[in-house]
Amino acid sequence: MSIEQAYNIWANQYDTNENRTRDLDKKCTIETLSKYEFSNVLELGCGTGKNTEWLLAHAQQIIGLDFSEEMLKKAKEKIVGSKVTFKKANLTQNWGVDNNFVDLITCSLTLEHIENLDYIFNQAYLKLKKDGLFFISELHPFKQYSGSKARYETEAGTKELEVIFIMFQNISMKPKKMDYNY
Repeated sequence: MSIEQAYNIWANQYDTNENRTRDLDKKCTIETLSKYEFSNVLELGCGTGKNTEWLLAHAQQIIGLDFSEEMLKKAKEKIVGSKVTFKKANLTQNWGVDNNFVDLITCSLTLEHIENLDYIFNQAYLKLKKDGLFFISELHPFKQYSGSKARYETEAGTKELEVIFIMFQNISMKPKKMDYNY
C-alpha cells in the first residue's frame, strides 16, 4: 500500500485515535512558535489541519499542502475561512507557491516519508522571505532506528507506514543549482 493510500485510510481516525507522537508534535509546535506572528504560512504535509487550527491565530494567511485527498477533506471540514487555502500537492514536485512569499514554513511528521529531501529544502529556501523560519518536527532518528513507525489500527489489525531514515547532517539550505523546475 502506498503512503498516500495509507493516509487516505487513516484520515477517518487520525484526529481521534490515541497518538502520542502526533500530540507531542502539536505541543512542541505551539511552544516553539507561539512567540511569533506571521503574515504568510506554508504548511507542508498539513494533513487534517491539526496545526492549522492553532496557526490561524498567528498568521494572516495559511496555505496547507498535502498529498492525501482524505486528510485534506477532514481539514476543510474543520477549518473554514478566507485565511486558509488547502491544496493537494506532491511535495517532491512544484508546490504552486510564489518565491519569497512566506515567512514561516512548517513541516511536521512528513519528511520521514520523502526520499529526496534536497528538493524540499531547496524549495523551502526559495519560498521563504528573507529571515523567514522553517520549522521541522520529526520523529527522532533513534526512534526510527529502534523500529518505530507511523501506524494506525484498522479492523484487520495494525497498519505501519513505510518510512525513510533521515540523515539531517547531509542537508543544507544553501542555494545550489538543481535539475528541478521551480
